[in-house]
Amino acid sequence: MQSLGTKGRWNAICHAISNIPPKYLYTLFLLMAVGISFHSWFSSQDMDRWTRYNNFLIFKDAWSHLIQNKDLYILYPDEYYDLYKYSPSFAMWMGVFAWMPDVPALICWNIMNVVVFLVAIRTLPVKKEKQSVFLLFLAIEMMIALTSSQINVFITGFFILAWHCMENRKIAMAALLLVVTIYIKIFGIVALSLFLLYPQRWKAALYTAFWTLIIAVMPLMVISADQLLFLYKSWAHLLANDYSASYGVSVMGWWHTWFNMDISKQAFILTAAAIFILPFIKILYSGETKFNLNMLASVLIWVVIFNHKGESPTYIIALTGVAIWYFTQPPTRVNTTLAVLTLVFTSFSSTDLITPYWIARTYVEPYAVKAVFCSIVWAKIVLEPFFVAQASKVIAVEAHHKAA
Repeated sequence: MQSLGTKGRWNAICHAISNIPPKYLYTLFLLMAVGISFHSWFSSQDMDRWTRYNNFLIFKDAWSHLIQNKDLYILYPDEYYDLYKYSPSFAMWMGVFAWMPDVPALICWNIMNVVVFLVAIRTLPVKKEKQSVFLLFLAIEMMIALTSSQINVFITGFFILAWHCMENRKIAMAALLLVVTIYIKIFGIVALSLFLLYPQRWKAALYTAFWTLIIAVMPLMVISADQLLFLYKSWAHLLANDYSASYGVSVMGWWHTWFNMDISKQAFILTAAAIFILPFIKILYSGETKFNLNMLASVLIWVVIFNHKGESPTYIIALTGVAIWYFTQPPTRVNTTLAVLTLVFTSFSSTDLITPYWIARTYVEPYAVKAVFCSIVWAKIVLEPFFVAQASKVIAVEAHHKAA
């Protein structure tokens, strides 16, 4: 009876939210971008050394380091804490924001992230009555991502836009969007697997190689070839050493902290990659939008839950994958239960608005709680096609026997 009551309350909440026009939520997300930007700047004024928008400063200052022929991949403690871990090309792109003072630059940065995300969401085949629920499902993770002043919201949008281009046979644009994400965060490589779902795979490979080369040499507009080569070597060295540093808020972190499992990262990732690719082999030539959407959702979740450097602000990517999986198909009791539990343990568990700060910092992040139900949803997405296919075979065989 309790489960029925919970389902009834969920349906009632969804029905109430569905009456909110999506344009109001678009406005809410944009205001969130502006408000969080001001809050990040204002709350940093009483800090002695660094700021609350440290990640944005890492990106922004990379431009000046690039044009001054400095090594991008060392510490600059007088400017920010932590390391720049992205490509030289991304550092060059940040020149768009580098000329502005921090406040307007941060506002434009967060607005850019939100606009790309909203444009992408509008391309998804989400029914009109579900669009507002879809957006509110992601609102807390959006707030967390914007507060961190990272670029995860932007990357989520580019993944979705690339899928949309593939669906519309715009292969060159899809390849460009995905290569851009790779030059920001290397895990964008995983999204290239989506090309396996579409007929123009060789064309996609050629466009991917073309854009990879073009973007790789873009910094030559402002630095020499020798300096660019040096930066790529320094970046590769940083990534190689960074890989063994931690488990992150990931499946590996979850299993390590809960069950004290010492996991070989290489073996774990290879196993996860093999499971991830299984549906692509099983239904390689499927042109069904529903299946392709589920594979997009799988990519969005996979790049976070199997990321050794996964952290709370990256979960806007994974939760968007969960939302796509849930809101683009008819709801079932199992799917609704998983969606609600994922929302609670991924979003609600990591915000001070709902979960006390000491609980979030003592249990939620160290024990990788955010990864748990995202991982379960991902496993369901990946394995379900095989059960469906097997059930279809059984039904076909039974129908054949009856006909005979």
